[in-house]
Amino acid sequence: MSALTHPDRLFPAEDRMRSVARALYEGVKGLPIVSPHGHTDPRWYALDEPFSDPSQLLIVPDHYIFRMLFSQGVRLEDLGVPTLDGSPVETDGRKIWHLFAENYYLFRGTPTRLWLDHVFSDLFGLDDLLTPENADRFYDTIAEKLQGDDYRPRALFERFNIEVIATTEGALDDLRWHRMIRDSGWSGRVVTAYRPDAVVDPDFQGFSGNLDRFGEITGCDTGTWSGYLDAHRRRRAFFKEHGATSSDHGHATAETANLSDAAAGELFNRIRSGSEDERERRLFRAQMLTEMAKMSLDDGLVLQIHPGSWRNHAPAVMRKFGRDKGFDIPTRTDYVSALKPLLDCVGTEPGLSVVLFTLDETSYARELAPLAGVYPALRLGPAWWFHDSPEGMRRFREMTTETAGFYNTVGFNDDTRAFPSIPARHDVARRVDCAFLARLVAEHRLGEDEAHEVARELAYALAKKAYRL
Repeated sequence: MSALTHPDRLFPAEDRMRSVARALYEGVKGLPIVSPHGHTDPRWYALDEPFSDPSQLLIVPDHYIFRMLFSQGVRLEDLGVPTLDGSPVETDGRKIWHLFAENYYLFRGTPTRLWLDHVFSDLFGLDDLLTPENADRFYDTIAEKLQGDDYRPRALFERFNIEVIATTEGALDDLRWHRMIRDSGWSGRVVTAYRPDAVVDPDFQGFSGNLDRFGEITGCDTGTWSGYLDAHRRRRAFFKEHGATSSDHGHATAETANLSDAAAGELFNRIRSGSEDERERRLFRAQMLTEMAKMSLDDGLVLQIHPGSWRNHAPAVMRKFGRDKGFDIPTRTDYVSALKPLLDCVGTEPGLSVVLFTLDETSYARELAPLAGVYPALRLGPAWWFHDSPEGMRRFREMTTETAGFYNTVGFNDDTRAFPSIPARHDVARRVDCAFLARLVAEHRLGEDEAHEVARELAYALAKKAYRL
C-alpha cells in the first residue's frame, strides 16, 4: 500500500459509513472512464509520439500547477511557460522539475496534490513524497518510463480504461488531428466538441477577422445575419462528422436573449461593423446562446454553458503569455433571470439538453437545482474548475440533490488538459460520491441496493446518457 494513496482516502471516518463506502466503491472503481468534456490535445492521440519529458507532461501545460507557484513568486518563464513573442524561457526540463519539487509543499491539502500523488504512485510506481532530495530520482524514473511504448498516448488511453474522451476545438479549427485519428484504424474513441467563442463573442481577440475566416471556410456570407447563422449550422455539422455530440460556450455570464429575427439581424449588422457599445456586445452574446440552443434542437448537440469566469484577469500576463495562464477568476453569476429568455424559448423541450456549470457555489441551492429540477431541457454539470475538489464535490451533492435529485445531473467530467491526471480525477469523484451515498444509507434515507445502482449511474451511465455517447 502506498503511503500517499491510502485505500480509504476520502471515505467517512465513522466505521459503518466507511464500510458502506468501501463496498460501493468496489462496485464502480473499475468502470470505464467516460470523459465527455475536456481539453487534452488531439494531436497526442493522432501522432502517438512519446511525451518529451516529465516537466513538459506534468508542469508546463497545467495551469493548476503554475498558478499556485506564480502566487508564491515563481516566474512563469522559469517554469517553461511559452511567451507570445518568443522571448526566452527555461527549456531544461530537469531545472523546471527541481523548481517544482522545491515548492511541492505549496500544494498540501489541495486537489492538485491528490491528483499528482495518484499519478506518481499509480502511473509511475513512485510511492514516497516528492521532495528536493528525491527530485532527480522522480525525474529519471518518469523520463525513462515515458520513452517506453506502454507510455505513449494511445497506450495510456487504453491503460486508463477510457471508453471515450471529448476534446474541445474552436469553430475555426480544421480538425486535422481528429481526421488522422479516425483514419488511423486505432480503436480508441476521441471526439471533438464545438467551441464557437471566437466567432460569437465580439470581445474575443480578432473577432472581425474571425468572422471573415468563418465565412471563407464555410462558404457562407458572414456579412449577413442569415449567412452567419448558416455558417454555424454548417460548422456544427462538420464537427458532428468528427464525432461531436456537444457544443461548449465559455461566456462571462449566463445572460441570454430572445430577439425577433429582424431585431437580431439589425444587432448583428451593428456588431459586424464594429460596435463599441458594451450593451450591444453583451446582448449579442446573449442572443447567440439562445441561437445555439435552437440549433441544438435541430442537430442534437448537447449545449454546455460554462459562465462566471473573469478570464485573463491580469492584462500584463495576458500580453506576455496569452490566454489561459491561470488568471481566470470566478465571479458572481445570475441564472434565474439570465436564462429566462432562453428557457421561455426552448426550456420545456425534452429533446434539448443544456448542461449548466457554475463557479458561483451560492447559486447551487438557490437557483441551479430548482431550475434543473423542473425544466426538462436543463441538467447540472458537476463541480467545475476551482471546485473540482473533494470539498467542492461534496458541496455540490449536498446543495443540489435535495431539489434536483441525482438524475438531473450528468455524472462527472474531468475538464482537464492534464492527461495523466484523468484517472485520478475520476477516482476522486467516485470516492466522494460513494462517501455521500454511504451517509444516505447510514441515515436510512436510501437502501444499500439503491446506492449501488446510483453509484454506477454517477460514475458512468449518466455521463453517457447526458452527452449522447
